[in-house]
Amino acid sequence: MPDRPSLDRIRVGSAPDSWGVWFPDDPQQVPWQRFLDEVAQAGYSWIELGPYGYLPTDPARLTDEIARRDLKVSAGTVFTGLHRGPSVWDATWEHVSQVAELTQAMGAKHLVVIPSFWRDDKTAEILEPPELTGEQWAHLTKGMERLGHEVKEAYGLDIVVHPHADTHLDTEDHVEHFLDSTDSELVNLCLDTGHYAYCGGDSVKLIETYGERIGYLHLKQVDPEILADVVKNEIPFGPAVQRGVMCEPPSGVPELEPVLVAAQRLGVELFAIVEQDMYPCEPDKPLPIAERTRKFLRSCGA
Repeated sequence: MPDRPSLDRIRVGSAPDSWGVWFPDDPQQVPWQRFLDEVAQAGYSWIELGPYGYLPTDPARLTDEIARRDLKVSAGTVFTGLHRGPSVWDATWEHVSQVAELTQAMGAKHLVVIPSFWRDDKTAEILEPPELTGEQWAHLTKGMERLGHEVKEAYGLDIVVHPHADTHLDTEDHVEHFLDSTDSELVNLCLDTGHYAYCGGDSVKLIETYGERIGYLHLKQVDPEILADVVKNEIPFGPAVQRGVMCEPPSGVPELEPVLVAAQRLGVELFAIVEQDMYPCEPDKPLPIAERTRKFLRSCGA
């Protein structure tokens, strides 16, 4: 792109997800020390905390561990089931408070909020209907607004809600309905380019249409051939990942350079955190991919 602007507003990082980490503790995952060593070695300065409990949760210890590797934290992550109504608020807030407190202590400003899965990401068991009722939509949108307000008041963090495969916030229609039903002062979006493509969405179109609502990016690609088989056979997300549906850039979709250019044109500072779902994976697999991906993103100007 000869007219490509400098991507000086995009801050690139990576996350435990790119090292095959989905759970706080799992024998198939790399130890947290190795993740921190390798994410720094691959050339990233920013990381997310990943699932709460994977990295040390003592702020002093975690500060020391990341500082001596010249790393900084961009965000924490929480899972919520707010569509279930006020009865889940107390349990939700207890979990959110734990993560938000550590996120704040690390100097980060964002909390990535992922709606709960309607089918289990390990067993593929159907847990709930994949479509929300009108009442559940109201619970979800009002609950997220309340969460955004409370997290800002208590911890000074902005929540960014993450559309995700096998959750109720997935397709273009669902994402647009969610954005149209929530207050931009309280709730914005973490656009995950891979999950949005997985569910049929166009990331560049979303950025150009709802630019003021894009508060954070996850960079990810899907393999279109594997995705076609996943869609045809209604394969759950967990098994789809094991098939390699989330692939190393630049071999998949969407093209990341146009996404980054569209994000840069918003004129605001944005994190763009690389996430390549590949749970489970061999422990030696992530680092070479991370190094190649960082080199690729540099070639895009990021």
